[in-house]
Amino acid sequence: MTQDQLAKAEQFRKLHTNPGTFLAPNAWNAGSARMLAAAGFPALSTTSGGIALALGRPDYEGRLGRQEIMDRVSRIADAVDAPVNADLENGYGPQPEDVAETIRQAVAAGVVGGNLEDYSADPRAPLFEIEHAVARIRAAREAADQAGIPFTLTARTDVYVTGQEKPMSEAVRRAKRYREAGADCIFVAGVADKSTIAALVREIPAPLCVGVGYAGKSLTARELATMGVKRISIGGSLARATFALIRRAATEMAQEGTFSFADEQIPDAELSTFFGSWNEKVA
Repeated sequence: MTQDQLAKAEQFRKLHTNPGTFLAPNAWNAGSARMLAAAGFPALSTTSGGIALALGRPDYEGRLGRQEIMDRVSRIADAVDAPVNADLENGYGPQPEDVAETIRQAVAAGVVGGNLEDYSADPRAPLFEIEHAVARIRAAREAADQAGIPFTLTARTDVYVTGQEKPMSEAVRRAKRYREAGADCIFVAGVADKSTIAALVREIPAPLCVGVGYAGKSLTARELATMGVKRISIGGSLARATFALIRRAATEMAQEGTFSFADEQIPDAELSTFFGSWNEKVA
């Protein structure tokens, strides 16, 4: 832990306690992180799905191990001046001691916050049983408190993603328990309609994070701010959009023999200057 990391941790924590809504877009490598940071966002997040896709691996299925993720999270955190929040999936292990070790390694990688899911990856019971999930959050909180920085712990519930019965009441029940166990922020994944989000803001006694960037029309940052959402995530949507460009270009080249995708590229000299200036800042 360095003084720089401590300052970033305090800055990120204040974003969750001060008035207003903020967007922390998700990067999957140092290059995407630097381009996002240049737009002036107050914080960035990582996307485990984007990292996996960039390595030619699927999200969730055949997911990356803890060390593979930490290596790349560290590169993202080192690449930018903004605070970085890490997508830590389900903690890279089912037991409380697994998530505690993940938090310790995340702090060592340079991030100042992290999301921890209650998704079990077991198709027979896709969510961890609530008491076990609470124990995992409690262990993560204890590890974070021992790290020497005000680490912002986000408890993510996948109630809506996994198609649970009565998702609203279950999401609120889990959110309240996770908050009591030490979560600083609650992320309810898979919600996209105004009425549901507004109800979650009313019912959950904690800063709420929601995701945007779903297919179709997403709610705007202004709309989410009006509802009282604290943090906005774009998940892996930007990474997936990048792969959509690659697929369109590949299809065009293979089928038409044309290269119109090149009209949208950033010139090499411009990119070299941009990344060169970043390298000078961190040298």
